Amino acid sequence: MLQDCPTQTLSRRSSFVLETARLQLRKPTLADVKAIARLANDRRIAEMTRRLPHPYAAADATNFIKTIAGEQHETVFLIEHERAPVGMVGIDWADEDAPELGYWLGVNHWGQGFATEAARAVIDYVFDEFEDVTQLVSGARVVNPASRRILEKCGFQWTGVELHRFLALGSSTPCDRFKLDRHVWASLKAWSNATRR
Repeated sequence: MLQDCPTQTLSRRSSFVLETARLQLRKPTLADVKAIARLANDRRIAEMTRRLPHPYAAADATNFIKTIAGEQHETVFLIEHERAPVGMVGIDWADEDAPELGYWLGVNHWGQGFATEAARAVIDYVFDEFEDVTQLVSGARVVNPASRRILEKCGFQWTGVELHRFLALGSSTPCDRFKLDRHVWASLKAWSNATRR
């Protein structure tokens, strides 16, 4: 559900809030620097995300927020539960034909379904607001079954294994790659709505 949206077509840089049953997703600000740094400064998270350094300091969070403030190639949301930050989710638009979904959660928030809930909200947002997007892609390290389960629960289908460089590892590592077709997502939503009746 979009909140505070302008009536015009949303640009990829618009500031708005996505709401789910338990979460609010909003653009991170400099007021969130300490919370983001506290959550992200865990090697277990950095080793599963391609671009997070470790250690992750407040200066890293500040640079990240300043970068995305003027960035047209990323849509990033801070995930909040009960008004407290729990992680991040977003879309990398660098490849217009295959925007990429990414996410991470603070370790204390693993296993509660937050990543799946946040990912579904962002998928909905992309397919609802950008009619030219026909598919999304995503990935997870082959040693990260929890992340693969999140993608599968969202309807992503496995497409193969690729090597990707991970900043915290300082090397490349195998990643399972996935894609989600717009029509598959629409079918899953229709089925989900029908089963709730």
